[in-house]
Amino acid sequence: MRHLKRTAKLGRTGEHRNAMLANMVCSLIIHKRIITSLAKAKAARSVAEKMVTLGKSGTLHSRRLAAARLKQEDIVRILFNEIAPTQKDRKGGYTRIIQMHQRQGDASQRAILEFVDVPVAPAAPAPAADKEKAEAKAEAK
Repeated sequence: MRHLKRTAKLGRTGEHRNAMLANMVCSLIIHKRIITSLAKAKAARSVAEKMVTLGKSGTLHSRRLAAARLKQEDIVRILFNEIAPTQKDRKGGYTRIIQMHQRQGDASQRAILEFVDVPVAPAAPAPAADKEKAEAKAEAK
């Protein structure tokens, strides 16, 4: 019987699942918002919230636990220095899941996973190469 065994398997082995969730949380920490399937978003949410809880405590031990789970020191630095201070007053619920449309290829339900109180950076402006192409096109007219 599978009593108290609520882990979402996601069709992967344990090592693959842990690596995938760690990478998703790292992407979430960097970009403050990711788009993925609903099942993966629900699985990554618990990992992300545990990492923010570790970040809020700010101890060396919690920093080492976060680094052991996420495997990237620079991401842990961003988590502890930028994200955790913005969530200091919250008791929990650091992330939100917003459901989107279904993916056209396999009808998988899509979702946005994002932090609640962390502002999302705007989309990057057009690179210089695109500006040059636009200027060249304008001159040709």
